[in-house]
Amino acid sequence: MFEVLKARKMAEGEGVTVNRLFPISGARMNHDPFVLFDHFEIEVGQGFPTHPHRGFEAITYLFSGAMRHTDNLGNDSVIIKGGSQIFCAGRGISHSEMPEAEGVTCGIQLWITLAKKSKKIDPSYQSVDAEALPTSGAEGVLITTIAGAQSPVKLQNKATYLSMRMTQNANHELNVAGNQGLVYVVSGELRCEDKTIEATQALLFDDEQSVLSLLASSDCHCMVIYGVPHNEPIIQYGTFVD
Repeated sequence: MFEVLKARKMAEGEGVTVNRLFPISGARMNHDPFVLFDHFEIEVGQGFPTHPHRGFEAITYLFSGAMRHTDNLGNDSVIIKGGSQIFCAGRGISHSEMPEAEGVTCGIQLWITLAKKSKKIDPSYQSVDAEALPTSGAEGVLITTIAGAQSPVKLQNKATYLSMRMTQNANHELNVAGNQGLVYVVSGELRCEDKTIEATQALLFDDEQSVLSLLASSDCHCMVIYGVPHNEPIIQYGTFVD
């Protein structure tokens, strides 16, 4: 199964604009195990003041700017371009995410639901700088592994999260057997299988797919995310996932 999904622009937090793939009520709520995907832009004076979460883990990855995370566990840290903040909400956490740089802070926030057996685990937080994330690739392809093999990012889920930059006509194949996921285009244009994906669009695939073939129609920046589905009921409401 392949599905092309267009992100919808909407308001979140205090003055923040996001391009959201899901959850969108009446459309697509999730793509197991992924339950939120926001491509955000935050200006000075905007952000996400303190609010609660439960039942999932989240990764915030920055393309530009800087973001400060504070929480009720006592964590207080700032990441900059290319870095990641990761928290596991577990049975409950309260946190804030606010920009720490002049200009616009851009990036992706991804939520991954926890398996039912892990919903009540203790919350936790991790911050990883850009220099700690491994890079690889071939001619015309540069891959940063945000989560997955050799990345220091620790997740409760078995998932891989990649930032890929491809020059025009570059191609790459990914082994995604047994996983569900998506390819989201941040900028440029990409061909995946027989589908064309443009900026702020994603191609969703299910766990029957073994290999993804990517071809850059132009210079392209895309995010590739895949993981093992839990195949359990997902109940989403506001900032909680049960």
